[in-house]
Amino acid sequence: MSATPLHPHGVELAAWARARVREELGGSPAVCPTGAWCDAPGATFVTLRWPDGRLQGCIGSLVPRRAIVADVAENAIAAAIRDRRSLPLQLADVDAVDLELSILSKTEPIAFTTQDEALAALRPGADGVVFRWRGHDATFLPVMWGELPEARVFLGELKRKAGLPFDFWANGVTLHRYAVDKHVDRHTKEGPS
Repeated sequence: MSATPLHPHGVELAAWARARVREELGGSPAVCPTGAWCDAPGATFVTLRWPDGRLQGCIGSLVPRRAIVADVAENAIAAAIRDRRSLPLQLADVDAVDLELSILSKTEPIAFTTQDEALAALRPGADGVVFRWRGHDATFLPVMWGELPEARVFLGELKRKAGLPFDFWANGVTLHRYAVDKHVDRHTKEGPS
């Protein structure tokens, strides 16, 4: 996978994401980016965090099924108000969270026959990983390597996220990797104390 940025309009898309959340919560209308590139399909994740690192929300798409501007807007709104791990964001706090936009590359399968081979194939710090087994699926963005730097722990926690035990392994497990082009739109005001 290439280290080349995946999207030249990432900064603009990150600002669009925040503007769209603000509008959804009753703020001023967001101005959608324009250009032929806006209609190209894209898969994105939007992560909202408070300045102290607490997660507000993280929602995304693994497969490009809609125009990238629509994908960014929908995921930003969902991260702000629909992620069950947090209470919905309020309009007064839209500018108090950091917004991280991850634009995903196409996923590619990871070849392995055993769990040890799967662990050896992972690239800590670089890979976003999708785990799937019989209706159990989950993903971690590459940023999660910062919290889970050991491949065995990273994969174990990914299995837990998919609703399986940490040490689970079975025939039929598949793993895919992807890269991200990450753009951060930092908060501009202090949040609630």
